[in-house]
Amino acid sequence: NILARKDSAVMALRRKVSDALFGFEGKGLSVQMKNGKVYVSLDEQLMFKSGSHVVDANGVRALKQLVPVLEQHPDINILVEGHTDDVPFPQRGELLDNWDLSVKRATSIVRILLDKTKIDPARISASGRSQYHPVDPHKTPAARQKNRRTEIILTPKLDELLEILEMN
Repeated sequence: NILARKDSAVMALRRKVSDALFGFEGKGLSVQMKNGKVYVSLDEQLMFKSGSHVVDANGVRALKQLVPVLEQHPDINILVEGHTDDVPFPQRGELLDNWDLSVKRATSIVRILLDKTKIDPARISASGRSQYHPVDPHKTPAARQKNRRTEIILTPKLDELLEILEMN
């Protein structure tokens, strides 16, 4: 029963996220469900200039449209993952490599999600995955473009389910 309620809540959350981001879907943003979680995938072209971790104006607008949904669901954990392609990043300034770039991008998005919002920072984690979790393993320009992305992964808190498992 609890699992069914969790699945229902995740489906409802996916619909709300899709509705909130409607104008951006297909324009560098996609929303899907995988493994009981909602994944908001943001292409590099929507969020950042190449090699930068400063979020573009369109990316900021998309993130701000997501904020009210996240504020309405305090029982959802938020993981922001930065991903890069496999082309070595030339060390410049504060950025040493693809690891740094992916972490800085995730952190930039977290800061926007928290700026003047009611989202509890304890619900959010920022993670850099560098080039090690590609969605397309090919070494083509199109594959590399797909791999340069940021994902916001929304996961329901499973406190109720864990309590029941501990009792048994």
